[in-house]
Amino acid sequence: MSNFFKQWGEAAYTTTGFFWMALWAFILGYVISSMIQIFVTEKRMQKTMGKDESNSVLLGTFFGFISSSCSFAALASAKSLFKKGASFVSSIAFLLASTNLVIELGIIISIFLGWQFVVGEYIGGLLLIGICWILIRIINPKKLIDAARKNLESKDDGGSLDDSKDWKKQIRKEDSWARVGKKYKMEWQMVWKDVTVGFTIAGIVAAFVPDAFFQTLFIKSGQGSTDFSFFEILEHIIVGPVAAFLTFIGSMGNIPLAALLFGKGVSFAGVMAFIFSDLVVFPVLRINAKYYGWKMSFFILFLLFTALIGASLALHYSFDFLNVLPDPSQVKIQDSAYFKMDYTFFLNSIFLTVSGYLIYLGFFKKKDVEHSMSEMAPKSKNLEFVLKYAAYVCYVWLIGGLMVKFFAT
Repeated sequence: MSNFFKQWGEAAYTTTGFFWMALWAFILGYVISSMIQIFVTEKRMQKTMGKDESNSVLLGTFFGFISSSCSFAALASAKSLFKKGASFVSSIAFLLASTNLVIELGIIISIFLGWQFVVGEYIGGLLLIGICWILIRIINPKKLIDAARKNLESKDDGGSLDDSKDWKKQIRKEDSWARVGKKYKMEWQMVWKDVTVGFTIAGIVAAFVPDAFFQTLFIKSGQGSTDFSFFEILEHIIVGPVAAFLTFIGSMGNIPLAALLFGKGVSFAGVMAFIFSDLVVFPVLRINAKYYGWKMSFFILFLLFTALIGASLALHYSFDFLNVLPDPSQVKIQDSAYFKMDYTFFLNSIFLTVSGYLIYLGFFKKKDVEHSMSEMAPKSKNLEFVLKYAAYVCYVWLIGGLMVKFFAT
């Protein structure tokens, strides 16, 4: 029993340590995302994308890169762009870029996994888009695309932000920054449950789950394993999305788990597949079916899963050829000195101050400033209910574990 309490304390301490490591990056990423969403509106994106397919794919990728990393916001924005006349492939490009190429995700990955995974994330995101583009050109699902557009015709998108004013003038106004503060709060409202549950699971797995479990789930994984056959790598790539499905908590909350998997000896390709998997899970399949119909939803699933396999294999063998595959020993998933006085402490202090100022500006000093809500994909009420109360249970678990660690052992 005493061993359980010790592991409980370590799990809670590891979770809080993970979050402390990543806090400044979350704040920085969501501040940047909020600024872009206020000053570069969806209406402006629609005007810019045009009808030329090559140009619209590039612009869709760029606009996805500067958008929010929330999968549900990305699904709604991609649907809106598609409905307003963007090509199907450019909408897919936007969707993939907004969940794989966003700034905040790269920052979090750099903290937990290192530069190779950041490079893999961004190159892999481009590969995902390229593979999907090629598949769409080859298959040419014109009837599916036409049916999907008809499925959206009767649906109302709601209003959008005023796009008539010059963003260069708006960026100098305090009211605009108050809107950034309101958007920043909304970004946290979208992810707090995912982040809480994801980081807590990572701490629990790090403290309680033995290496033998991962060696069973991912063939030939284990401490020091780096030499994998093609079929072993393929198995890791296929199992990665399954693991992501079982712990569906969004890409941002999944990064500590990805670091844990890599530290346990899962291949680079398998970990990248795990990170890429946030759009091939059932909640996303259901939302796409609601928007476009089940046939198109399954077609999108086929596109994304095929692209995920291809991109993960290409990344692994390219990095191996260049002799830059990351070493699992570089991931220090359990560090006894998370809260020391170092750059993390000072960065957290700075960005917590920035966060406090934006909240003060948006909800106290300029609380009457109007702000349009971003459209969100229709979430499952049951899933949201479960996630919310799972997050509350996580807080109880963490408080109890920290009390055990510091006062009972």
